[in-house]
Amino acid sequence: MTPTNAAAVSGIGSRAASDPSAVGSAVLVFVVSLLVGTVAIRLGARLSVDRDYGFGRAFVTALVGALVSSLVCYAVGWIPLVGPLLALVAWVALLDWQYPGGWGTAVGIGAASWVVAVLVLHGLRVVGFVTGQAVGLPGS
Repeated sequence: MTPTNAAAVSGIGSRAASDPSAVGSAVLVFVVSLLVGTVAIRLGARLSVDRDYGFGRAFVTALVGALVSSLVCYAVGWIPLVGPLLALVAWVALLDWQYPGGWGTAVGIGAASWVVAVLVLHGLRVVGFVTGQAVGLPGS
């Protein structure tokens, strides 16, 4: 199967070219999941650091976290267990860089963020608004 056929079978590429609403849907999914990631990181940081750093830092962290996780997964994601683990370590390193307290605090922020994102996404799935994961939070 050629890459073009694989894209057509999966609905990627050909759908976006023939259906302008596919681009709008993709943008909406990205924005909603980025907002969920931002809220989750903000609440996770608030619980772990006990200081409010605001939505701005959480937004940048979620956005850069999505980029870093994607790049690491692209580079080494094909290696079973190692690829996803390195993406998670890169994300926790980003949290450590953005928030004070060291690696232990970054792991706490990450764990709390993941739980918040899973709960928010579950609630949104129940009402039929989303199906997927939050941008900037690996495995949510």
